[in-house]
Amino acid sequence: MNNWDAYMKIQIIYEDNHLIAVNKPAGLLTQGDFSGEECVLDVVKSYLKAKYHKPGNVFLGIVHRLDRQVSGALVLARTSKAASRLFEQFKARSVIKIYCAIVELQRYDVTASESWLYLKNGMRRERDVTVICDEGEAESVGELRYRILHRHGSKALLLVNLITGKKHQIRAQLSAIGMPVVGDVKYGAVTTCPDGSICLHSLLLNFSHPTKNEIVSIAAPIPFSFYDAYPELRMIPDPLGMMRKHADEIALR
Repeated sequence: MNNWDAYMKIQIIYEDNHLIAVNKPAGLLTQGDFSGEECVLDVVKSYLKAKYHKPGNVFLGIVHRLDRQVSGALVLARTSKAASRLFEQFKARSVIKIYCAIVELQRYDVTASESWLYLKNGMRRERDVTVICDEGEAESVGELRYRILHRHGSKALLLVNLITGKKHQIRAQLSAIGMPVVGDVKYGAVTTCPDGSICLHSLLLNFSHPTKNEIVSIAAPIPFSFYDAYPELRMIPDPLGMMRKHADEIALR
């Protein structure tokens, strides 16, 4: 992917002198790895360099990450001060992180719920897979809340409030209760997405601005792949507004 292709795919959803937030497309790495593939960090650095005519290297700090297959809101720091302060917020779990997901219903019959359900699991890594296990065998503990917003046939639309933030955590925990994310064959899904993505999207981030006394709320529009995987979304007049309304139940606690 060249820079121009990436510019067309990465939507800037917030920008000021200290922060920049993008709607990361599925399939793009957050940060470069041994493969040498282009990543969000490279593309946004190029964007800032060109927009502000910056000579030399452009500082851009990563304060959290999204898996390659996951889309949605990703915040990057434009200054070292912002990077340090945002990193501390993520570390302290004071950032409110809301994801939406389309899941398969493999194990039991469920209906839409008016409450948030809590999951806490021991977890360990085996090669590139996160395994749910007893806490005595665990390397870490994962915590999240989820709410089933809509169900049709063998699929459902979920909101997830990610409390901790371990690698593949949402994917592993939902799979363990019989609700793997659509497209996530690594964690037991049967259905696939044509573009190789999975139906997990970083929808909302709420955090304190690193230099101003205000709360920043960032929302990333739902990708088109969700509507293909779950056509019933088209029957909801304002799905993003509906999800934000329910997410506020967490944000306003």
